[in-house]
Amino acid sequence: MSLHLIDHPVIRERLTRIRSVDSGTAVFRAALHDVSRLLCYEVTRDFETAPVPVITPLCETVGHRLARPVVLAPILRAGMGMLHGFTEILGDSAIGTIGLERDEQTLEARRYHFRMPGDLSECEIILIDPMLATGGSSADAVDELKREGARRIRFACLIAAPEGVAAFTARHPDVPVYAAALDERLDERAYIVPGLGDAGDRYFAT
Repeated sequence: MSLHLIDHPVIRERLTRIRSVDSGTAVFRAALHDVSRLLCYEVTRDFETAPVPVITPLCETVGHRLARPVVLAPILRAGMGMLHGFTEILGDSAIGTIGLERDEQTLEARRYHFRMPGDLSECEIILIDPMLATGGSSADAVDELKREGARRIRFACLIAAPEGVAAFTARHPDVPVYAAALDERLDERAYIVPGLGDAGDRYFAT
């Protein structure tokens, strides 16, 4: 199973703030930004680099640059809440957006928006969404990326449910999943338990 759980004391503490019903919008946003920034380091840990000459105040030496362009691809709208943390680390990255709506009756995802920059075939794609619940929306998003030629995709989320991880990896065993926590289960409404509620509503205060 290609699930990478990122365990870090600061992530655990910030995740507690994110989960708490007593956390207001400002606290929720700040904690989500912090966790996203820490997740970014782990998601990109094994990115390939290429040598590049650099002149220091003393001499010329060899430095490093990322070998491939990076595209950050948040799933609208909740994924936008994690984008801030990732762009603080990967400030030169291109940003694409994917819009998927879940039918509350069938729990199936429907695409309503897809906008990506240029040729994806040689890019490192980081798909971003706070919750991996049923796995349907994120797996559908990967389907769309692959149709556009993406070959190197990683999925970063805040919280995952066992059911979602199993469904996602069954459809895309080649796409690693990075999460800050693996929760207990889904409830009858397909919400993650204990979870944090609706990440989009809490981030956008709606």
